[in-house]
Amino acid sequence: MQLLDRSFDVSTVPVAGATLSAEALRGVEQFLYREARLLDERRFAEWLALWTEDGRYWVPRFHDQANPFEQISLFWEDKMLREVRVRRVENARNWSQQPLTRSAHLVGNITIEGLDAAGHLIVRSTLQLTEWRIEQRQLAGAVFHKLAATDDGGWKIVLKRVNLVNCDDVFANLEVFI
Repeated sequence: MQLLDRSFDVSTVPVAGATLSAEALRGVEQFLYREARLLDERRFAEWLALWTEDGRYWVPRFHDQANPFEQISLFWEDKMLREVRVRRVENARNWSQQPLTRSAHLVGNITIEGLDAAGHLIVRSTLQLTEWRIEQRQLAGAVFHKLAATDDGGWKIVLKRVNLVNCDDVFANLEVFI
């Protein structure tokens, strides 16, 4: 099973530096803003297309959690699990989405951290998320994206790690993606 593949590099510590032109940096920023907008507008099919085939979505349960294999995580999802969750969230009979979850992602403090061992770009940003369904809640944290360059000059997500400030809190349903 892909999720148990310990060879998948979950580290967000760069092994090499990365220098981007102002134009390339702007492209990375626009990519992160577009991802947030797709989530806010519930355009999940387009959001799923932002990922590499082996991309992983990870929300650790503990501060400074080293990996998703030795401790439980709030989310540790591959392509299949992301697709299943999208189908469930979009299903008209899904009681936990009546009313629908609404969200507003605020992405900021975008910095280029460097490159991982495979040459993927490591980008750190901060996130403030307001979410409403029956009541409003706030989530915040540091987000690490590992991005793979595409042939057309764009980006695909290899890893998205969301380090929530309150990761050790008790949460009601976390239905939609952070």
